[in-house]
Amino acid sequence: MELAAVGMSGEMITIGIAVLFAVVATAVGSYCIGVYNELVALRSDCDRQFASVDALLKQRHDELPKLIDTCKGYMQHEQKTLQGVTDARSAYMNAKTPGQKTQADHQISGTLKTLFAVAENCPALKADTNFMQLQGRISGLEAQIAGERAVYNETANAYNIRIAQTPANLIAMLGRFSPRPMYPVAATDRQDVKVSFA
Repeated sequence: MELAAVGMSGEMITIGIAVLFAVVATAVGSYCIGVYNELVALRSDCDRQFASVDALLKQRHDELPKLIDTCKGYMQHEQKTLQGVTDARSAYMNAKTPGQKTQADHQISGTLKTLFAVAENCPALKADTNFMQLQGRISGLEAQIAGERAVYNETANAYNIRIAQTPANLIAMLGRFSPRPMYPVAATDRQDVKVSFA
């Protein structure tokens, strides 16, 4: 009778260990699945937000030919400036990766600043309503692009932090989640602004 009781308690211990192991394995598995799904969602948010920036860049890209055509008649002596905008637009059209698109965006922004600065010295162009509308539209798009870039950077930062945190970094490594680059400020935006009160 005692041997039966000892055998019964041994079976109970074995069943208890098996149940405990199953509970722990289920909890760990559920945690890993939850972290993986969170990383997928964060990565998707980064992609969606970059697509929002890209959509605005495309809108700006589509407005540039109209702006160049409007300026051509007034700015015969500024062909280099107009060619710079055209070249920057071509760079955007040929950009494939987010990094290339970012670089092309900076190139377009820089050439637009030059174009608008040159236009300030051309009273006839400044008086052209079509130019003024296009300038307003592109300036509005520039403001929207800046806002979307900031949101993208926040999203990329949250994602990058999460894939670097322990133990999520192990799941990120196994799932091949790689960091997203931040959208840098253009070098032209870091330059000093020349102010003249002449």
